Amino acid sequence: MIGFLKGTLAAKHPPQLLLEVGGIGYEVEAPMSTFYQLPETGQPVQLLTHLLVREDAHVLFGFATEAERQLFRNLIKVSGVGARIALAILSGISVEAFVRCVQAEDVASLTRIPGVGRKTAERLIVEMRDRLRQAGSALAQAMPAGDSGSPADEAFGALVALGYRAPEAQRLLKLVEGKAHSTEELIRAALQAAAR
Repeated sequence: MIGFLKGTLAAKHPPQLLLEVGGIGYEVEAPMSTFYQLPETGQPVQLLTHLLVREDAHVLFGFATEAERQLFRNLIKVSGVGARIALAILSGISVEAFVRCVQAEDVASLTRIPGVGRKTAERLIVEMRDRLRQAGSALAQAMPAGDSGSPADEAFGALVALGYRAPEAQRLLKLVEGKAHSTEELIRAALQAAAR
């Protein structure tokens, strides 16, 4: 398995790029989220990679961050979602926004991504919810801390991590709206509301 490539960016033609490493040119496919972070051609670059071995080809995918690579690896395990749709998802939505869509069961936002229909979006929510909930999930660990947004967003994420379904977590947070301001206060107030 090729874990990463470090070399010179020889060419970029989305979704493909050419990376020269030690005199060898590696063709790599990457999501637009990675392309936006690439330097100009001729500049040094390092990409995390995933090698997909198929019957007819070996395809190397490149990612700017570990969170992107982990999400890609989890997406291609979802039935009916191949590498092309996984790249489209990473090109159309950030890792953090995708996680929030899954937690909130937001089918509408996922269907705005080209190539993702309603059935695929529903399947993504069902199958990815369990993967994201796993304690110690590599994807959850790879996501930057404190990048989840407002205290209400962070409290929502914490309630979902505690096992509350997304609609129930939203209902509890609405009950305590205006009564608490920090993330900790919101979580405590929501848990007290749930106990009543």
